[in-house]
Amino acid sequence: MRAMMMQKAGEPDVLQMTETAIPDCGDDEILVRLVAAGVNPIDTKLRNNGLYIGKPPAILGCDGAGTIEAVGKDVEGFQPGEAVYYCYGGLGQKSGNYAEYTAVPACHVAHKPDSLDFTDAAAAPLVLITAWETWFDRARLHAGQKVFVHAGAGGVGHVAIQLAVLAGCDVATSVSSEEKSDLVRELGAAHIINYRQQDVTASLLQWTDGEGVDVAFDTVGGDAFSQLVPAVKIYGDLVTILQVPDDTDWKTIRLRNIRVSQELMLTPMITGLKQAAEHQAAILEQCGQFFDEQKLSVFVADSLPLEQASEAHRRMEAGGMAGKLVLEISPDLEPES
Repeated sequence: MRAMMMQKAGEPDVLQMTETAIPDCGDDEILVRLVAAGVNPIDTKLRNNGLYIGKPPAILGCDGAGTIEAVGKDVEGFQPGEAVYYCYGGLGQKSGNYAEYTAVPACHVAHKPDSLDFTDAAAAPLVLITAWETWFDRARLHAGQKVFVHAGAGGVGHVAIQLAVLAGCDVATSVSSEEKSDLVRELGAAHIINYRQQDVTASLLQWTDGEGVDVAFDTVGGDAFSQLVPAVKIYGDLVTILQVPDDTDWKTIRLRNIRVSQELMLTPMITGLKQAAEHQAAILEQCGQFFDEQKLSVFVADSLPLEQASEAHRRMEAGGMAGKLVLEISPDLEPES
């Protein structure tokens, strides 16, 4: 099979097209013929800094969508020919998703929503799970709250806005341009802050009559995390998907009884926690219903052929991109509309 293989850690050009064997399908696994693979910031970080698991050469890519080629003897609920999507692989396991085939433990897999084509489906899993776990597992989000998500036009941010709106919350978000303001407004954001022109903390305090937001979702890290501490309500929640800064003002956090949580949706993959993986697959199944009911959408900024994975990484590392990038692997498998 064809695969874009990471030969060593380094610049995007370390991704090289390679012919390699189709992975074996284990007893608890599903062999997927990929139609498309999502590109995420974690891919560029692993390519640049090294893998979580094992050593190169390796195939990157956590997000995938395709059709089932075969199922292991212990797998239930899936059949060859069915369309699926999932977040698994690409951390150094035996297979990733920048390839024509991959083997995925069935506990990570969900049926692809009928309303999504494979390109959109491949863009969705990592960001959906991240946003869902942040809002509902970490922060216990509920209707009537005022919440904030950094970088609302980004991959995680644009689905986080929609999930919070679905939960009955008023959503504030930050963007860097008028074009991105238009996007997040269409997604349901009630309060939009251009962080290049406005102070995020001051704007959130004004929006909440000085109380602060019930939940703040940090997708940026560093100073952006620190700016949110005074903008979170007493007894509120602050969740980040980045490392908490070394100079964090823990004294103020304690005084305001702010609950700080960290979210890393890769944990089930890294630690092999089957129950946690099944929970993430259930999230994808639920979001699949939202897609089919037209209550949720995913924004794909661009799709590129598998051979241009290096270019996709360059674009992602340049920053400032709205939505997601996707690699097209076997577009001949995509049914005609």
